[in-house]
Amino acid sequence: MNTRFLQATFSLASLTTVIVACSGFSAQAQTSKNAATPAPVPGTTSTSTTGLRTQGQVAQNVAPGRTTRSGPSYVGIGGNIIGFGGDSPLSERSFSIISKIGLTNNLSLRPSALVSSTPPVFLVPLTVDFPIQSVTPGGQINLAPYIGGGAIVTTNDGAKAGFLLTGGVDVPLSPQFTANAAANVGFIDGAEVGLTVGVGYNF
Repeated sequence: MNTRFLQATFSLASLTTVIVACSGFSAQAQTSKNAATPAPVPGTTSTSTTGLRTQGQVAQNVAPGRTTRSGPSYVGIGGNIIGFGGDSPLSERSFSIISKIGLTNNLSLRPSALVSSTPPVFLVPLTVDFPIQSVTPGGQINLAPYIGGGAIVTTNDGAKAGFLLTGGVDVPLSPQFTANAAANVGFIDGAEVGLTVGVGYNF
């Protein structure tokens, strides 16, 4: 596995750690603001208990597969309907397996795979999810946008990895199904662009 793959994997892991940590600190600050207890004194039992409670809060915030503010987690199928700029399935019409794995209230991991006549490509972005918004006065159409970045891994001529940018919308169809449309830009041997649409089963 080449150096670029290791660098991309390390970058994705670092980004995930930093954002999840920030999310935990934000939750801790909100809890401290609402609490009516006096400030703990360093070196006391109260200080130790507060530290353990904070660690528990951070652990509870990260729950893979949870519902986020943009809706439930899901797994589904679709297609990369438009693509250009390279020679991987991202830049051509291809079959796709899509998913959303909620991590915190506003963060999700959205791994997907694109398969065509060429070797498959894997997309692993971490996204910030925005609340569901109505686009009509009557509330008939709801959209939940998201944006993020991560890694793209190709399997042709050995594994190659690069940086990935992604943005899209989830459209709740029913309690069981969610439609998705996403634009992905991968950087490996130059830029590749693809537009994927699909439908996922909520879990």
